[in-house]
Amino acid sequence: MQFTLSEIATSLGTDVLGNGDIVLSGAAEPADARADQLALAMNPKYADGIIKGAARAALLWDGADWRALGLEGAICLNRGKAAMPLLTRALDPGLGIAPGIHPSAVVDETAVLGEGVAIGPLAVIGAGVTLGTRAQVGAHVSIGYGTVIGDDVVLHPGARIAHLCTIGARFVAQSNAVVGGDGFSFVTLDKESAVESLRSGMAEGDQRASVQGSAHWARVHSLGGVTIGDDVELGASSTIDRGTIRDTRIGRGTKIDCQVQVGHNAEVGEDVMMCGNVGVSGSARIGDRVVLGGKVGVSDNIFIGDDVIAGGGTNIYTNVPAGRAVLGSPAVKIETEMAIRRELRRLPRLAETLRELQKTVSKLVDKD
Repeated sequence: MQFTLSEIATSLGTDVLGNGDIVLSGAAEPADARADQLALAMNPKYADGIIKGAARAALLWDGADWRALGLEGAICLNRGKAAMPLLTRALDPGLGIAPGIHPSAVVDETAVLGEGVAIGPLAVIGAGVTLGTRAQVGAHVSIGYGTVIGDDVVLHPGARIAHLCTIGARFVAQSNAVVGGDGFSFVTLDKESAVESLRSGMAEGDQRASVQGSAHWARVHSLGGVTIGDDVELGASSTIDRGTIRDTRIGRGTKIDCQVQVGHNAEVGEDVMMCGNVGVSGSARIGDRVVLGGKVGVSDNIFIGDDVIAGGGTNIYTNVPAGRAVLGSPAVKIETEMAIRRELRRLPRLAETLRELQKTVSKLVDKD
């Protein structure tokens, strides 16, 4: 794919400076950029890199002296990072799937496919599936029966969409992502499990809560599905379990990183950001615009309010009110956790002081 600098400027809604006819085949960091690549230098600290590289054109910070940098053309923006989604979308070559249905793909005769779909090798589309217009379905993707998927979706090779799920427009699933696997739900039939016994005892304040119980597990089958709103992205090897009776729900605009687990019956709001290794337990409810850093754990049956930010490694065991920033295990206000960490660093010194005091007291007692 090739673009002129003017075409890129138009896609960003701004003007080009200098020669707009420069033909570009991609983008690169300033020092590594070739003559046919757009150097990305949205901060003055990258100026030296432009001089070292071979770029003829660059995306620069507002007010940059592009001529002094030896460039033939430039695009200058007040907030270059905000241009990255549009720029990278314009330059992205995509999955490279040929339009139409690959001969090796298996598409059930009852499936309804929108115009302009591209279905790759060995993909399997089940009975009664509805697939929107311009959908891109990579190699080895499978879509279970009765699932409805909106327009302009991109399913990378190996993604798995189970049966009876509902997914909105512009959904992206990276390789090996799974939507609609069975929830991890088991009960014991003859008597309560050790976990139930322990929980009930602790809830009643019994410090001697029993850990005795049955260990013969019976599966609770997942009869619900998964409902996903528009503009949701799901990272590689991430999973969203289907609900037990009602659907697991993911709100519009939510972005989920790689190796994230969303348990059965969970409800995730709009524009939520979940970073790598996040685990959301079953029946948890997460509000809108929540940000969960890497390795955050969310306990089952709790509620996280709108606009909460949880730092990496946080374990959330109880409800979190809206607008709070939390950190630590268990999660506390971020300023409280930082104070705790400061005191933890002092513990070795305090322990040494305590030992010295013990020695002093022992000597005084021996003298008496």
